[in-house]
Amino acid sequence: MASLQTTLLILGASGDLSKRLLLPGLATLLDVKDDWDVQLVGAGVEDLSDADWKHLVHEAFENAQASKNEEDEGATGDGRLSPRLQAVVDGSSYRKADVTDADDLRTLLGDCRHDPAIYFALPPAVTEKSCEQLAHIDLPARTRLALEKPFGTDAESAGHLNDLLHSFLPEERIHRVDHFLGRSTVLNLLGLRFANRIIEPLLSSQHVARVDIVYDETLGLEGRARYYDKAGALVDMIQSHLLQVMAVVAMEAPASIDADDLRTQKELVLRAVRPWGGDVAAAGKRARYTAGSVGDRSLPSYVDEEGVDPALGTETLAQLKLEIANWRWAGVPFTLRSGKALGKQRREILITFKDSPHVPNGLTGAVLPDRLCIWIAPDEMQLELNVNGPGDPYTVDHTALTTTFNPGRLSAYGEVLAGVLEGDATLSVRGDSAVQGWKVVEPFLAAWRAGTTPLDEYAAGSGGPDSWDNVDS
Repeated sequence: MASLQTTLLILGASGDLSKRLLLPGLATLLDVKDDWDVQLVGAGVEDLSDADWKHLVHEAFENAQASKNEEDEGATGDGRLSPRLQAVVDGSSYRKADVTDADDLRTLLGDCRHDPAIYFALPPAVTEKSCEQLAHIDLPARTRLALEKPFGTDAESAGHLNDLLHSFLPEERIHRVDHFLGRSTVLNLLGLRFANRIIEPLLSSQHVARVDIVYDETLGLEGRARYYDKAGALVDMIQSHLLQVMAVVAMEAPASIDADDLRTQKELVLRAVRPWGGDVAAAGKRARYTAGSVGDRSLPSYVDEEGVDPALGTETLAQLKLEIANWRWAGVPFTLRSGKALGKQRREILITFKDSPHVPNGLTGAVLPDRLCIWIAPDEMQLELNVNGPGDPYTVDHTALTTTFNPGRLSAYGEVLAGVLEGDATLSVRGDSAVQGWKVVEPFLAAWRAGTTPLDEYAAGSGGPDSWDNVDS
């Protein structure tokens, strides 16, 4: 008998998120959990035939399988799915449905052979309307919900959505998805920090000068104006993802990596976050890209991208300087930065240590700050240190010790889906933390709407505005 029997019901199954991320993630998961009995049911407003739906799923699985074959040294693929994946394709089904209609939702739940995990691959407003209907439906006993970001549009709406969900499901069966928490690098932070006695004692205001968490993209808008032009870089990346990464970097050691322990420690960090120096105008920066070139691609100005409303003043690069006002971190600036159309892709956590209090007379050379650099995809860590170099023993050189993390067996969305299907909320965002994330960024959003923080500009393909420090890598 299968170790787990469940149904994955994807609402919005024919959309981009499902095709590009969810279905390939499911394929990587099924490849690892080969004793799970997973029924796949899709629903959406598109009128797809059974053959068209199975072709869509087959293609997504095939792409995931091909990617895995490329990663596995010496592996080859002939384009055919493994028997395991083919069986899931053959057993899958799709139904055209209005997911905000109670009768359609009941019909979809009737198609589920097992207790369902309902994944909302939908715009936030549609997700909320669908949940309003689910609140009045008699759901199967172990129903789980998975909701994509953004969770609400501010702290008040996030709290309201929490209340709605809690009216018919307990918190442990609500998964607020942050695929960043599914990345192996972020999971590896737990081992790096808490499974040795070398790194952890150094991570405090006594030794750390600053922490920078950077997620710079070379991609521009890529046709996402409908969502992005109303969100911007601050909501799209910092509020939704980088605050969670910061919480893992800064939290105290949990008693275990169970959901309750881990998520409580992250929440305590978020409650302590303040704008650096208490000055929102000085602690937050925003900018948007103008015309330029990224590699061999020419990009128009953001305001000239299709679907953009220039009057909204949407930022494509956001940078916040924050303080975690607690015993461990008080006085250490945490800079969170993310943007689009930048010259170099950067996915990194940079922990810069304070200078040595005294370098003995007689030692020469460039003494640079020690740093711990952690890269997210590729999954690597580098510790930069000042040591005596291979030449003159009286000369100090800067060298680096590098290691590669275990990349894990699953993609980020494979990890997310594993938690959702098993009912393990460890890698999802707890309800109070979703609200607290909005509370952190709302003062900055208010200042930006009021125009008290200038909207700077940077050429596409550059490192950011010339007047910014741009967080040296």
